[in-house]
Amino acid sequence: MTALVTINNINKVYSKGQVKTHALQDVSLTINKGEFIAISGASGCGKSTLLSILGLLDTPTDGHYQLANIDTHSLKVDQRSSVRNKHIGYVFQSFNLIDSLTVFENVALPLEHRGTSSKEIKTAVEKQLAAVNMSARLDHKPNQLSGGQQQRVAIARALVGNPDLLLVDEPTGNLDSQNGDAVMQLLLDLNKQGATVVMVTHDERYSQMAQRQIRLFDGKVLVEHQEAVA
Repeated sequence: MTALVTINNINKVYSKGQVKTHALQDVSLTINKGEFIAISGASGCGKSTLLSILGLLDTPTDGHYQLANIDTHSLKVDQRSSVRNKHIGYVFQSFNLIDSLTVFENVALPLEHRGTSSKEIKTAVEKQLAAVNMSARLDHKPNQLSGGQQQRVAIARALVGNPDLLLVDEPTGNLDSQNGDAVMQLLLDLNKQGATVVMVTHDERYSQMAQRQIRLFDGKVLVEHQEAVA
């Protein structure tokens, strides 16, 4: 297996006045290409903080994070943004779609930031919307879609740039069980096609579908569980 992500002794401390909160404590983790990893644990255990650091949306207080052979420690803000755009797809629990844009325009955003040509954008966006079964909604606005449909669009947007790493934060948190199951199946299918997926979830049923489960407790890795591979 080829390591895509390596983090060593990551710590994250938030300070408010004289009060310090240790969100992550000496977390070390290797993520291999093609893995599906679920991160779980009680509210406030550090799940979303870890995902934000993996997504270069936040920086650790100390420790080492390497992504696709890139040492992220010394990257400047604009460099972090560039690496995130090229290597990471991020799916938020609240979808984070832009209401004033159509489905097509929302999905196209990462490629527009890269300066991709209009022709290439059209081809890539249509391909990803087809992959998530949303081709018929490309001219719709987010407020014309159900929660499950919005999450599918968010996944298409995360994947349109062909990222090395797909980070998914509570993808079923705002969905009913039927839509949640459908989104989870989509993520499993994407993983079978080669996508490397790291998912934060509070749902034990969904975390057990991943190849590897990582449970956090008070900012520390409490236990790792590897599914048996047939």
